[in-house]
Amino acid sequence: MRVLITGSAGFIGSALAMRLLARGDEVIGIDNLNDYYDVQLKEARLARVKALPGFVEERIDIADREAVAATFARHCPHRVVNLAAQAGVRYSLINPHAYVDTNLVGFVNILEGCRHNGVEHLVFASSSSVYGANTHMPFSVHDNVDHPVSLYAASKKANELMAHTYSHLYDLPVTGLRFFTVYGPWGRPDMALFMFTRKILAGEPIDVFNYGHHRRDFTYIDDIVEGVIRTLDHVAKPNPEWSGDAPDPATSRAPYRLYNIGNNQPIELLHYIEVLEDCLGRKAEKNLLPLQPGDVPDTYADVDQLIEDVDYKPQTPVEIGIRRFVEWYREYHGV
Repeated sequence: MRVLITGSAGFIGSALAMRLLARGDEVIGIDNLNDYYDVQLKEARLARVKALPGFVEERIDIADREAVAATFARHCPHRVVNLAAQAGVRYSLINPHAYVDTNLVGFVNILEGCRHNGVEHLVFASSSSVYGANTHMPFSVHDNVDHPVSLYAASKKANELMAHTYSHLYDLPVTGLRFFTVYGPWGRPDMALFMFTRKILAGEPIDVFNYGHHRRDFTYIDDIVEGVIRTLDHVAKPNPEWSGDAPDPATSRAPYRLYNIGNNQPIELLHYIEVLEDCLGRKAEKNLLPLQPGDVPDTYADVDQLIEDVDYKPQTPVEIGIRRFVEWYREYHGV
């Protein structure tokens, strides 16, 4: 296939591109390499992808309507994976306009590109953040998610609504993937594991929010990529049993599906830090703080629908995932 990936210099995007190229697909990668975090890390990820045959780079911003339209027209991708987004819950409290520009304006440009160029299937990144104020565990794609607690979460919920509208109006098969706390080698420096590792090795205290008692469904990067590929290959279809009298949020009469991709095994943050300490051979000095605005206490993914439809369940334990991250971090940074 010819697959267009937005966010191809990103953590998930670069890993996905390498997997698709390795199996023989062509990949068109869109990324603007913005400076939200270390551009050198993005360039290093991209260099690994460029080393494989079949990759074409388009260094554009998905918020640029004309550039996106031209890229779709030039390459005519069979399928599209939209991973480009302004990420981060806490940053959305500081710079909300960045989320509107990329996550809303950018996403409608991708939807238009798919609509006008006969794309067979659009897979897009949503987030576990959409569950917001929900407290029923585990989080199910069949639950209502109308109470986001950050603009980042609201933008991802909006993506799901926008995608459904295009699926309904234009018969565009779309699949939304709610990722749960992705971690691993080549990860984002603004994520906890990266920041904790850097500070512990430097002998600096780490900020531990909610006093370390919140739980996260930490999901290893390879498991996320496998889930993306399985769903990309499984083109969304209408649910013939869907009823407007009792609407199922995860399916539709349109070719529209939602899935959680999470480890299905939430870990308390304090235990996550203990595993990291063991891998580093050092103890952390903890600065215990209350829960941050916009954060939720716990995340826990129900992946039954993912298992039923594509026969897949993430399963990498944090002990293995964190060890692989630490090995990569020491090699990449020479520490």
